Amino acid sequence: MIVSITPYFLEKEGVWFTKNLDKMLDARSTQNFFEDNIIFLQKDHSYNFGQFIRKLDEMGYEKVFKVTDPGEFSQKGGVVDIFPINLMQAVRLDFLGNEIDQIKLLDTKIDDEKKAKDLLKKRLKSQKIFSELKGLKEGDYLVHLDHGIGKFIEITDFNISGSESQKYYVLEYDEEDKLYVPVGLERKLSRYVGFTDPKISRLGSLVWQKTKRKVKEEVEKLAKDLLTLYSQKEIARRPVYVPDKELEFQLRAGFEYEETPDQLQAVEDIKKDLSKEKPMDRIVCGDVGFGKTEVAMRTALLAALNNRQTAIICPTTILANQHFNSFKKRFEKLPVRIAILSRLQNKTEQKKIINNLKEGRVDILIGTHRILSKDIAFKNLQLLIIDDEQRFGVKQKEKLRQIKSSLDILSLSATPIPRTIYLALSSFKNISLMQTPPQGRQAVATQVLPYNEKAVKKAINFELARHGQIYYLHNRVETIDKAKKEIKKLAPKARIGVIHGRMPEKQLIKIMDDFQKEKINVLIATTIIENGLDLPNVNTIIIEDATRLGLSQAHQIRGRVGRSRTKSFAYFLYNSKSLTPLANERLKALEDAQELGAGYRIAMKDLELRGAGNILGREQSGAINKIGLNLYSQILSEAVEKLRQ
Repeated sequence: MIVSITPYFLEKEGVWFTKNLDKMLDARSTQNFFEDNIIFLQKDHSYNFGQFIRKLDEMGYEKVFKVTDPGEFSQKGGVVDIFPINLMQAVRLDFLGNEIDQIKLLDTKIDDEKKAKDLLKKRLKSQKIFSELKGLKEGDYLVHLDHGIGKFIEITDFNISGSESQKYYVLEYDEEDKLYVPVGLERKLSRYVGFTDPKISRLGSLVWQKTKRKVKEEVEKLAKDLLTLYSQKEIARRPVYVPDKELEFQLRAGFEYEETPDQLQAVEDIKKDLSKEKPMDRIVCGDVGFGKTEVAMRTALLAALNNRQTAIICPTTILANQHFNSFKKRFEKLPVRIAILSRLQNKTEQKKIINNLKEGRVDILIGTHRILSKDIAFKNLQLLIIDDEQRFGVKQKEKLRQIKSSLDILSLSATPIPRTIYLALSSFKNISLMQTPPQGRQAVATQVLPYNEKAVKKAINFELARHGQIYYLHNRVETIDKAKKEIKKLAPKARIGVIHGRMPEKQLIKIMDDFQKEKINVLIATTIIENGLDLPNVNTIIIEDATRLGLSQAHQIRGRVGRSRTKSFAYFLYNSKSLTPLANERLKALEDAQELGAGYRIAMKDLELRGAGNILGREQSGAINKIGLNLYSQILSEAVEKLRQ
């Protein structure tokens, strides 16, 4: 008997299948679940060979060159080797036409059924992360786990042998062969992310299985090297965190919105991490405005309740100041002491905060790069929260990690940088995806068009007419005052403010405060507005020369609007004379990924355009091109988990 790879069967032990064999076989005639998820084979009986192979695919078994683990099968001619998840040993089925001539056990065995099933569950979870297929377009390259790289054609309804109509993804392979993948079996599909156009696979050929096997062997060596590299973090231990339900409830009660399911899951993931002795290293990837700060607040509270200090590092003074105000407001009724450290405080104030920090009289410290200074010492720092982690360089992050090897690290990002995604997907960081938008949130309507004054005037006047506010991004400090004069001509009644990074920080905070209080309704700014400002009345953003922005940065800036239920607009303008092919592709990606929660997809596209970053050298790029980054990372993740067992 072969059973499907479903949660129901994965929870059962081998003995259960032996005890309940007759009951399951009887249930096939009355219950669809058992009919769809069981194959019972006997020697000298006939089965349609083609349908049998297709059924194995639909039951979730992975086609490989050589079977080594539960959940795999291989086929060479009429010989099928399969390792059913309900057995401790692989089996060989020898078909003569459609008749089973022989069934025999193979030497491939498992010693520990629980470990094997845990690995399989982790593999299924990682497959789910990689199979994000929103916004598919005709001609996109997809990787099928068993059949290789093909071109996506369409999703269509199809009838097989008079059964009910079913939706299928249609993939085209070499020599125009087509593969129909049932909707619901997405975990076998992933987008192809690589650095060149891929070679389309040929259906039914052993080449794909051999390629996958060869890459797997290379990846196992890489996994050993990576584990050595991260071994200090792996062996570090610290006392577990103990929750306080009453105080946690008090903080939750002050949250004025309804949590999204993804937000609750992220909080649960973090609690699980902190309930273990191994230090946490998790990235929460959620689109701008999807509630990452709330997740950070609940994590920081848990640390404070366990008498451990938290450092929250932000890329800009403006963002640090906003976080400080938000945290103070939410924690005002709780026994938690919060401080801010940035260039806004004078030397006397800074000295006092640093003293309190050393003596343990500060529970949560919020700050900029100032936190990295040599004069900063904590009494008991245990949790580090890095906000907008893509804004920090590798050296800065490594410096933070070196504070102590047992530090718990929570990174927050709307578009995590390629290197971080690579590590997260390869299981060295844990990742929580927040893709569900808050209730009532609408996607930002995005337009990409050549610069012209009429379009700018129309966009500004439309927003002012509905009493809204506007960001106007002009990313050159030298000419920003000239831009102010031009906007004043287009909208004489506008109340215009200007900010940029070379201003004194107290002046910056004052202008932002005026904008927040709606004394200013058009803010002309550089990319200083990129991070974290949450202003619900600002619902139009105009980017004057969008070709100067990276893809992730452009998406982050677009997220400055649309923070309420009001329809919002983003205009990415460009000079058609200086539009390079790469800049054109970035702008096209922004226009294509307008839906809420597109940040993770944008980051994957950014990864494709920029390359995966160097982890242990460039030698991986050849293998990545052969099977795509998603599958490569998935195989790496599995290899790491196997070595850790």
